[in-house]
Amino acid sequence: MKLLSFTAEGRTSYGAIKDGGVVDLGRRLKPRTLRELLESGGLAEAAAALQGAAADFALNAITYAPVIPDPAKIICVGLNYRDHVAEVGRTVTEKPALFARFATSQVGHLQPVIRPRVSEHFDYEGELALVIGRAGRHIRREDALAHVAGYACYNEGSVRDWQRHTTQFLAGKTFDKSGAFGPWLVTADEIPDPSKLKLETRLNGQTVQSTTTDMMITDVPDLIVYCSTVMTLLPGDVIVTGTPGGVGMKRNPPLFMKPGDTVEVEISGVGLLRNPVIAEAG
Repeated sequence: MKLLSFTAEGRTSYGAIKDGGVVDLGRRLKPRTLRELLESGGLAEAAAALQGAAADFALNAITYAPVIPDPAKIICVGLNYRDHVAEVGRTVTEKPALFARFATSQVGHLQPVIRPRVSEHFDYEGELALVIGRAGRHIRREDALAHVAGYACYNEGSVRDWQRHTTQFLAGKTFDKSGAFGPWLVTADEIPDPSKLKLETRLNGQTVQSTTTDMMITDVPDLIVYCSTVMTLLPGDVIVTGTPGGVGMKRNPPLFMKPGDTVEVEISGVGLLRNPVIAEAG
């Protein structure tokens, strides 16, 4: 299934892609949000509700929201591809580098990402995101993928000069509406091995990042193991698994996103996340 959160006809809801449109599951099922559906263990119920259902909305009749608009946690992984580690002049660490984003920092598919007025160093980072479907703490590697509800594309938009204010990444990583999450969640049954995916980022049609997810330093199961050792992972939690080489700040000359640009993150088997870039008002 492809599950998404959206707004249509003045109400927020969630649903599934079917026949080129959206079946509104929020009208058919008790959970009010996609996060609540995952908390209730309702993926099978959602699949059953799709049987015989016709699409309620055309895709051009909805406004896409972030896949999970209200996650309890957005855990981001830094320096998780060797080519990115090399281009930024760092060394590979034994354990993954983690930092947080917040829900206000992300928008949905086709919604504008905002370059803040305090910076022109607005960089793209195409990444694979996973969404937790089953809660767990101290999860074993052999059980890790069973805790995944599914996968989505993520553009982890980064304000580089603010990121470099201190050794802590957070200031540059969570400006309002600076990142994008979508277009939908592809359920894990359709992606049995997340290490077999191709990831590509494009800026105005130019390919700026291209990799395969088997190039991750810490793979998806081990990320789940590590994160769940620190904290209980809850349904709807998001782990953004890191970006490959090719980021704009390390190009010569640097290539930053600017108002009027279009940025895309495409992952095989998952989808294509597209967002225009606009300037912050004021």
